[in-house]
Amino acid sequence: MARYTGPVCRLCRREGTKLFLKGIRCYTPKCIMEKKAVAPGQRSRRRTKISEYALQLREKQKAKRMAGVLERQFRRYFHMAEKKKGLTGENLLLELELRFDNVVFRLGFSSSKREARQLIRHRHFSINGKIVDIPSYGVKVQDKITLREKSKENIQIKSALEESKKRGLPSWLEFDEKKLEGTVLNLPNREEMSIPVQEQLIVELYSK
Repeated sequence: MARYTGPVCRLCRREGTKLFLKGIRCYTPKCIMEKKAVAPGQRSRRRTKISEYALQLREKQKAKRMAGVLERQFRRYFHMAEKKKGLTGENLLLELELRFDNVVFRLGFSSSKREARQLIRHRHFSINGKIVDIPSYGVKVQDKITLREKSKENIQIKSALEESKKRGLPSWLEFDEKKLEGTVLNLPNREEMSIPVQEQLIVELYSK
């Protein structure tokens, strides 16, 4: 499967905001957005007036990059959201929020979603007692995400768990520090979702 392998800080500069793609570094003064918060490329070609389409495109790109998915997969999530009851934009963000890699990150097992995907592929976690190595797997309410016994001494995971205490835990998740197990208590509402975009602009873009 294709994936972006270029410098992720360039993506933050392009969107003009922190996408939190490099984990702990994004929360420190070393973050590129603290030092060079300008779009990449030749400055002289930068457009001063932004069209409606450009605004819609930027919101879509921002959501896609923060979720760590490519265009084809993002569009599939949008079509899934359209078929569900409720607001399409919120349904789309909910699909992204309940991805296994995002839940692992939100529980604090990793410092970034990219790192979470790597840990999942290396079979460090189980859901309801069954090993799952698919980052895009959609978790459900009452699912239990458990760190495997042999992974509990992993230095990378222990460091991420320590750092995650500064971020806090969303109310729709519960974490047992002794068992190193997280539980999905309920579906997150719009305010609790981790992708700060204007989802209506994405809906307008795909509805043309």
